[in-house]
Amino acid sequence: MTQESHDHNFKNMFLDFPEEALEWILPETLEKWGPVHHIEFIRQEPKKRRLSDPYFDLDMPILFSFKDRQLLLWLVEFQEDKAKFSIYKLLRYTTDLMEAYPKALVIPTVLFTDRTKWRKDVARHLETSLSDRLFLHFEYVFIKLFDFNARDYYNSSNPVVKILLPKMNYTAEERWEVIRQAYIGLFELVSSVLFGKYIDFIDTYAEISEEERETLYHQVKESEETAMIAQMLRNEGIQEGIQKGIQKGLQEGHIILLSRQLAKKYHVYPEKLPAQLKCLSSEELLDLGERILECDSFQDIQLWIRKREKGTP
Repeated sequence: MTQESHDHNFKNMFLDFPEEALEWILPETLEKWGPVHHIEFIRQEPKKRRLSDPYFDLDMPILFSFKDRQLLLWLVEFQEDKAKFSIYKLLRYTTDLMEAYPKALVIPTVLFTDRTKWRKDVARHLETSLSDRLFLHFEYVFIKLFDFNARDYYNSSNPVVKILLPKMNYTAEERWEVIRQAYIGLFELVSSVLFGKYIDFIDTYAEISEEERETLYHQVKESEETAMIAQMLRNEGIQEGIQKGIQKGLQEGHIILLSRQLAKKYHVYPEKLPAQLKCLSSEELLDLGERILECDSFQDIQLWIRKREKGTP
């Protein structure tokens, strides 16, 4: 799974369940300030100091308005490479948000979502002081999902927690129960539309194969309590198969069309072109269509395709 699609999954979850995310991350705010009156998803990328600076992965500031207070929950996510995390950059962007939203309490929150044990921790706070004078203290909400034991959250009534169960810690023997708890818990807490949307999230991060999905279907359909879930799993599987078939047909059609365009412009034989283009993703096929219009040399096109085969930009 690419980082882009991974970010997209998590962003969708926080867009669909912003208040539930706040309840999970900072439950004391709801206890002290009462119900949320308004939620706003503000500018999703912090202002760059240099154009060459990379953005944070999954940068999502959510502004919660209470009766007398505002809270800006700023969610940042790191999936695999925690070495790219910089508390200093986080501090700079936090002060930028504080300046832009002076009436809001800004809470930077970093989610580390890789399911691995760390040999070396990341910096969690900064402090500068002299004698009894404190010049700077900075910290953030630290969440490493793999530090949570999935079995401790089977009884949670928060859909965000249920969705994230496969990203938590569990043994190989517990895997089926984690998946079952995620399915059943989510089914009981959300609408059928959101259930159908987020079982895909659960399947992805639990790495469920098609064979396992079929096995799970047969296991849960035996109980009256889970019969409806089983049917939805079956429907979701059928729908997924239809969607994959449509996508495959569109991609094959696109490849044939581009092969004809290449043959016509560069006067090459089209027979071997479809096999060469099958290695390209849908996005890369769209890029190729633009390159055919721009490139005068078929050799340049071949070089571009070979680079994509090797995974180089």
